[in-house]
Amino acid sequence: MRLGTCSFTAHGWVGSFYPKGLPTKEHLGIYAGEFDTVELDVTFYRIPTQRMIESWYERTPESFVFAAKAPRAITHEKLLLDCEGETEAFLSAMQGLGAKLGPILFQFPYFNRSTFKSLDEFLLRLEPFLKSLPRGLRYAVEVRNKWWIDVKLTELLGTYGVALAVIDQAWMHSPKKIFESVDPVTADFTYLRWLGDRHGIEEITKTWDKTILDRDSELRDWADLCQPIRTRGVTIYGYVNNHFAGHSPATIRRLLDLMEPSVRRENAKPRTVVEPPTLFEM
Repeated sequence: MRLGTCSFTAHGWVGSFYPKGLPTKEHLGIYAGEFDTVELDVTFYRIPTQRMIESWYERTPESFVFAAKAPRAITHEKLLLDCEGETEAFLSAMQGLGAKLGPILFQFPYFNRSTFKSLDEFLLRLEPFLKSLPRGLRYAVEVRNKWWIDVKLTELLGTYGVALAVIDQAWMHSPKKIFESVDPVTADFTYLRWLGDRHGIEEITKTWDKTILDRDSELRDWADLCQPIRTRGVTIYGYVNNHFAGHSPATIRRLLDLMEPSVRRENAKPRTVVEPPTLFEM
């Protein structure tokens, strides 16, 4: 089980996660001293340069894993059409991480009926794209139309060994409901994302230096949901956004606290960062 944050930088992390005065170039190394994976958000906006790839590799231990969001040019702008060049360039660049490359996430936006009239229409677009992807890499697909999380989608993903990204987000069905309606495991790994309510929490804060929402109830549900996945021998990649509760490093620590001792031992590392902020309820 690998747990990390959505990006390793955020406004407010200096002083709450990273020691004050630490050079920015040393942040990733400090991050990797506590967590063994991270989801790269920067790749959503542009294909990383060779130097960026080399820097990420050099600043992390051999066991570290990077997940990466596919560029929005593929998933949002071209909607999987005529994007062979972008896809090839992106995957080629990411393979520079070697064994440190984890899952590639194709995160799709919410689609209204003017884009795709139905899930069936979307799947007709998705299947040839999945079929064209080079083998040997791990892929995950995230959809944000809650009624599309059904057997048709999971069966297609399972055909190509692609993981369904299960997200905890304000307008989606609850994870418990998703797990009750479909088998969310469609590959030899699964991909979980704790995203929260971006608009709601940004009415309270835009400085991500402390936990401001008590999400223990949801995290207890997640701890229960993760256990049967692990007993199936399926690797879990999970990533927390600051919008979930206010400070994603603290959310991960709390989730680990709620899991059985064996999970805590698997993820335990000497902490080299400042102490987390105190949880308080709004």
